[in-house]
Amino acid sequence: MAERRKPMQAQDKLAFLLALVPYLMDRDRVSVAEAADHFGVDQEQLRDAVRLIAVSGVPGETNAYQPGDLFDISWDDFEDNDQIVLTHQVAIDDSPRFSAREAAALIAGLQYLTALPENADRDVIGSLMAKLARGASAAPSQLAVARSHTDETLATIRDAVVAGTQVEFDYRNSRGEKERRRVDPLRIESVDQDWYLRGWDHLRTAIRTFRLDRIDGLVATQEAITYRPGDVKLPETLFTGTPDDQLVSVEVAASAVPLIEDYIPEGAARSEHDGMVRTSVRVAHFHGLKRLVAGLAGVLTVLDPPEARRVVADWARAGADRYR
Repeated sequence: MAERRKPMQAQDKLAFLLALVPYLMDRDRVSVAEAADHFGVDQEQLRDAVRLIAVSGVPGETNAYQPGDLFDISWDDFEDNDQIVLTHQVAIDDSPRFSAREAAALIAGLQYLTALPENADRDVIGSLMAKLARGASAAPSQLAVARSHTDETLATIRDAVVAGTQVEFDYRNSRGEKERRRVDPLRIESVDQDWYLRGWDHLRTAIRTFRLDRIDGLVATQEAITYRPGDVKLPETLFTGTPDDQLVSVEVAASAVPLIEDYIPEGAARSEHDGMVRTSVRVAHFHGLKRLVAGLAGVLTVLDPPEARRVVADWARAGADRYR
């Protein structure tokens, strides 16, 4: 005769019941013996748990139990054949689920994450996407997030940072000018949707920041970097000024000032009135204002000099004309 297992403590019983409910819900029919063996309990303990589940539920809006508020099983199968068949499920079936559109949006985000080099455990992400698809209220739309040129650039530069080797590339600055650069890659950072490389620029003999989507013809060399992160001081801010920068007066909502803090020179004058702040920002070229203004549309206004206002106005007008 099999040895009877020790009685479970209260916390063990709770954990057992919490695990038993989804186990039974995932199966149309299971024998008492099979379920008992799965959880490592006596068959009588399993039967007691099933009887308890059959009187469990949450009362509805009337605060009194109504038909359909409790779990139910096929009692004939249970008593005569030792088979467990749930005929009515409650509570868990009513839990909130993602809509098909919500699940599709989350899956798209996860697909994007799998394209980033730091997310090496893609099996875990794939399993999560499958669970989202199964758990949605309806089948999500089939979609795929295409890889971009920046993904390959990011992966190559990350490998160079780890290996401590130099990279070469053509870089297009904010004026649209291209130059061949040789750089000791020291750090990769992201701001909003953009990725940036920070490193020692051998052409400028200084620390420079490069936007990855402006890099072309990237080549990973085998030459070791000249400067390491400990040899040079990387500025705390991502964007650093140069003597060639141009100052532009702007008016921006006070709540948005932290978003342009890196562009504001140290010691720049600021005046606030009616929730708006007037100050100066530095840009490499007036055309660089286009991206800044686009990201803060309706929040930031270019005030001076007139050429900067004209550049931004012409750019906005050209964009609006495309919709006419």
